[in-house]
Amino acid sequence: MKLIGSTTSPFVRRIKLLTNNHPIKFVDIDIFSEQGADMLSANNPARKVPVLQDGDVTIYDSRVIFNYLIDKLSLPEMTWQQQNLLTIIDAANDSLVSILLCQRSGFDITEDKLFFNLQHQRVENVLLALAKQVENKAFDEWHYPSICLFCLLDWALFRNLAQWQHIAPLNQFYQHALTQSLVKETDPRI
Repeated sequence: MKLIGSTTSPFVRRIKLLTNNHPIKFVDIDIFSEQGADMLSANNPARKVPVLQDGDVTIYDSRVIFNYLIDKLSLPEMTWQQQNLLTIIDAANDSLVSILLCQRSGFDITEDKLFFNLQHQRVENVLLALAKQVENKAFDEWHYPSICLFCLLDWALFRNLAQWQHIAPLNQFYQHALTQSLVKETDPRI
């Protein structure tokens, strides 16, 4: 199997952390370079990372990749509650990606505009909801939803897109997650 993506993507990182005990070749691309964009376009018509290739099978989205890996690697399935949590984690991640792309396009993301306001509000609401779920022990195990929450928090911190460190349950979760296997090796800062 081969995973194509960027070391700075939270969606790629979650798959790398999930598969840390399984041999998967990682192909790191710069999605903003001409060569990386060409490779991404050739492997995914949606031009998004990650992309998983397994023989003749190509899968385009981290959630679909996770579902494929459940069967392929005999990983535990998520409960519907965990899937629901992943939905809001993904919503916050998507909002932060949109904010980052707008920022890189030269827009003032602090401007009082409907699009920016909606993205910031979504992220804030999701972070508070996730903090409650941390308190309710939904993330006590290191499973796929925990991996995804960690990747969201760390990427928001890495890109300086959302402040969550003042939310005690999230900060405690984050500090504990830093001790998990492969977290340091997948840090986008290195």
